[in-house]
Amino acid sequence: MRSLARKSVLPLTLLVIGAGVLVGYSTEESHTVLAGRDGFGKSGGPGEPQDQDPAATAPASDGSAYTPRRTEENARIGTVFEKDDSGDHFCTASVVQSPGRNMLVTAAHCAFDSDAGKPVDDLVFAPDYRDGDEPTGLWKVKKVVVDTRWAKSNDPDLDVAFLTLNGKDGKQIQDVLGGNTLGIDRGFDNEVKITGYPSSRDTPISCQNRTTKFSNTQMRVHCTDFAGGTSGSPWLADYDPRSQTGTVIGVLGGHQGGGDEDDISYAAYFDDDIANLYRRAQNED
Repeated sequence: MRSLARKSVLPLTLLVIGAGVLVGYSTEESHTVLAGRDGFGKSGGPGEPQDQDPAATAPASDGSAYTPRRTEENARIGTVFEKDDSGDHFCTASVVQSPGRNMLVTAAHCAFDSDAGKPVDDLVFAPDYRDGDEPTGLWKVKKVVVDTRWAKSNDPDLDVAFLTLNGKDGKQIQDVLGGNTLGIDRGFDNEVKITGYPSSRDTPISCQNRTTKFSNTQMRVHCTDFAGGTSGSPWLADYDPRSQTGTVIGVLGGHQGGGDEDDISYAAYFDDDIANLYRRAQNED
């Protein structure tokens, strides 16, 4: 997994099934069943070697990582910590639209403790985290929703979790940062931007490239430097700067917990199972 090893961690709108999507800061190979979270795939771990820092501050060529600017689009993506921000951030999550205006999407292996057989109950989210600076502070996760089949067998095709957050100062996180929509059955060939937080960095990296089909239930993409800590990173398509909204069509995870090579990443395909999980998370909020 591309999440970071930790003490015991791990993490509406309109639903159109088919080619459609769930549509809100200012302006073909065999699968590997996940046997555990820590140190697997793109879960991060403390003490890992430092990644080479992508030096560019503007989008690089397709497939190459760069350091993204602080923008409204990037502000709704952040780090996941356990308990507070005094430890290591080990996964990435992002805000998606929901009726409660309080929902994140990430990888299931970031938010469910397979050893204990239950969700992690003390996660916090730091959106737009950079070098210890948290513009909107920490947001406490109040509920983790994963597919029951993931909970039983770590099925890589269901490596998706929805997290609901407590509000702050009378506001929900979507009120503050907006949220992206969720894309269901968008096909395997999409131009995406992926943004995540390697555990060896305190700033995010981004990459643009086209996704490809790995299997009937998994997508793959070439993006450099997506190492431990980037599990849960959103695969964002069709960002519209006017509405400040994009569509999350996957999260880094799935096959091999997101991949065992820094430069190749995977995501479970968002199909009816993920749409049903999304609805369940809303109903249980």
